[in-house]
Amino acid sequence: MTTEPTTSFEPGTLVYDPATDRAGEYRDTIGPYALLRPVGGGREWQAHPASLTAATPEQRLSAGVRAANERAVRDTWGRPPQPVSGCDTCAELAGQRQTARAESDASAVTDADVLMRRHQRAEHGG
Repeated sequence: MTTEPTTSFEPGTLVYDPATDRAGEYRDTIGPYALLRPVGGGREWQAHPASLTAATPEQRLSAGVRAANERAVRDTWGRPPQPVSGCDTCAELAGQRQTARAESDASAVTDADVLMRRHQRAEHGG
C-alpha cells in the first residue's frame, strides 16, 4: 500500500518520515519543518513536510513495538534496585546510595546501584 505525500496533517496524526525511517506523531509545522514526536513520547525531531506520508498499519505496529520496548528498558533500569531483606551487603550498598543522594553525588548513586545489581545477580539470582 503506497500513500502519496501530503503537507497537511492534523496534530496527533501518526505519520511516516522516510528520512529517518520512523513513524511519529505530527505535532505542528514550524517554519519550513514539521515537528514530529516519537510514539510513546520522547525527543521531537524535524522533518520535511512534503516527504511525510500517513503511517501504514505496519509502520504503526513497528512504532508501537519500539515504544513498548523502550518503555520496558526504561522501567527496568529507571528504578533503583531494592536491598534484599537480611543481606548485610545489600544494606551496606543501600547505605552508600543514601549517603551519595544526601551529598547530591549522582555518580556515586549510580555506582552504588551498579554494585547492588551485580551483587544481587551473583548472590541472590536476581
